[in-house]
Amino acid sequence: MTTDFQPIQDDDVAQVVKLWHSCDLTRPWNPPGEDIAQLRAHPTAEILVARNANACVASVAVGYDGHRGWAYYVATDPAFRNRGLGRAAMRAAEGWLTVRGVAKIQLMVRESNAAVIGFYGGLGYKDSGVRVLQKWLSPERARLCAEGTNGH
Repeated sequence: MTTDFQPIQDDDVAQVVKLWHSCDLTRPWNPPGEDIAQLRAHPTAEILVARNANACVASVAVGYDGHRGWAYYVATDPAFRNRGLGRAAMRAAEGWLTVRGVAKIQLMVRESNAAVIGFYGGLGYKDSGVRVLQKWLSPERARLCAEGTNGH
């Protein structure tokens, strides 16, 4: 197994979707295949993956919005947890952004996910004191979200 993260390849897409599902990162209103396609098409974004025997075992999506960097879809295959892949994923995302001159990285974590909040705290991430507000521009996705959760 390697903790070397490389850009996603066409052959990785189905594995990454499966990985995200296994880590409970997907939601009906954010189809992972569409998210992957959009990220891959955007020049200021990348999905980085780590492999074990050609299987994707970890991922991080990273992007730059012109103001700050963001990390999304940080995932480690449950069978490969506690081996440093999550930390390596974040180092890879931070490195990707640093090379591009980005001064700050942010990410969003559900408040109910205390274990993950603790993980990021151990990496030096702090609560920014900012509340994230949203407005759905797609009525269909808004409907899926309303049906699936409390609106988040």
